[in-house]
Amino acid sequence: MDIQEITKFALNNIIPILAGLGVIAVILLALLINLYMKVSYMKKRYRKMMTGADGANLERMLIGHLNEIQAVSDENAAIKRENERLDNLLQLAITRVGVVRFRAFDDMGSDLSYAVALLDSYNDGVILTSIFGREDSRSYVKPVEKGQSTYQLMPEEQQALDEAMRKGATA
Repeated sequence: MDIQEITKFALNNIIPILAGLGVIAVILLALLINLYMKVSYMKKRYRKMMTGADGANLERMLIGHLNEIQAVSDENAAIKRENERLDNLLQLAITRVGVVRFRAFDDMGSDLSYAVALLDSYNDGVILTSIFGREDSRSYVKPVEKGQSTYQLMPEEQQALDEAMRKGATA
């Protein structure tokens, strides 16, 4: 088909062609109106969403909440640092205690003498010993490092030390 035949066909059928184009135009107009209504509805919903219940802007509200979250996060980090500091300090506190009461002399009536081991979490500390006799009472302090003393320990002192270290091993 050449250009003249197409032109002749178009001139002979102009009314049906215009009617078809009119129908297409009406359909496009209906689609355009439908799209306009949908966009308008979405704009209305968007404005409603962006304005909070009390009239506050949602964006400002979200930014405010993000700032609050950051402040809480910073406070949690500070609390965590303080907790770690206290935990490190607690490692040095006396937390393990062993007490043994004993009779130092056979001629004495009850268990008035004692040995007390006071240790931190590293098994460092002291052993306090008090020997009670008829005429006098004597007290001794022996240092402990890593569960050992540089001084000779009496069996009761060793027992108190072992008791204190066992408490730490089960904690």
